[in-house]
Amino acid sequence: MANNGVRGKAGGGFPYWWEVVLVGILAVEFVLLWLYFPRMLRPKIFLGVTINFMEMGIIALAMAFVIISRNIDISVASTIALVSVVLAALSRYGAPLWLCILAGLAAGALAGAFNGLLVTKMRIPALVVTLATMSLYRGAAHVATGDQTYSKYPPAFAFIGRGAVLDVPVPLLVFAALFAVSWFVLHRTTFGRKSFAIGNNQTAALYSGIKVDRVLIAIFTLTGLYSAVAGVIMTSRNNSTRGNMAQGLELDVITAVVLGGVSMDGGKGNLVGVALAVFIIGIIRNGMYALNLSAELMKIIIGCLLILSLLLPRLSAKIWRK
Repeated sequence: MANNGVRGKAGGGFPYWWEVVLVGILAVEFVLLWLYFPRMLRPKIFLGVTINFMEMGIIALAMAFVIISRNIDISVASTIALVSVVLAALSRYGAPLWLCILAGLAAGALAGAFNGLLVTKMRIPALVVTLATMSLYRGAAHVATGDQTYSKYPPAFAFIGRGAVLDVPVPLLVFAALFAVSWFVLHRTTFGRKSFAIGNNQTAALYSGIKVDRVLIAIFTLTGLYSAVAGVIMTSRNNSTRGNMAQGLELDVITAVVLGGVSMDGGKGNLVGVALAVFIIGIIRNGMYALNLSAELMKIIIGCLLILSLLLPRLSAKIWRK
């Protein structure tokens, strides 16, 4: 079950070339920060800034599995809202904090599993399924909250989204831990090799003995679980639950994964590139906030990044083949 795409190769040549490009982009961003916002390069301040995009990073780790398997999940942001509503509902009725969090994680995993079951058992394309569940989960969150915001969480809950250990924010520590686990699973285990094989050729993977449906259900469940982790962190960071929270986050997540070198054609990708892309997008967003640029301009820039990340690997593959 060999896989030539584990290192993010695009048509041959240097296997880590795209990661090198991303490091270059990140270096340029740091130079620009040094020129225009030198205060942001202070370690404590820079680490504090990362809490603004760790939810995107956490979901991107799982989304990489989805896209490598040649699927897509655009319901992740809606899952965050749904999980937050579960947290709010249990908190409102006095449930202990650990139970609220556990129930939220379970709700996210079930939402992801539901996506996986529809994709595999009903043979409905993942784009169609997750487009439907995006509306379903978001609608359920809006119905549950109405126009109100719930913010009566216990003070201890804030530590998850805003706390720090030795000046390192808890969300960044969670991202680092999940990155290590996800990287090992994707690049060093049979499950990861199966994910690549399914993305390369699902029919061939099936005939080689891989239980494709089980792997895909597991991948979508994992995405739901990581979305739930992000939902807990976002709810804690904002100390509030709203039906419209995380709206549009799925675009940033998909952009980070594709910019990170994961092929939309499936079967290729590397989580190191995804992690680099998360920081590239996060720094861009925070820089634009610092410049007081409009949200619409931010969307334009993120959209351009997505288009470029789709085009550049294909163009470079043609160049390498020549």
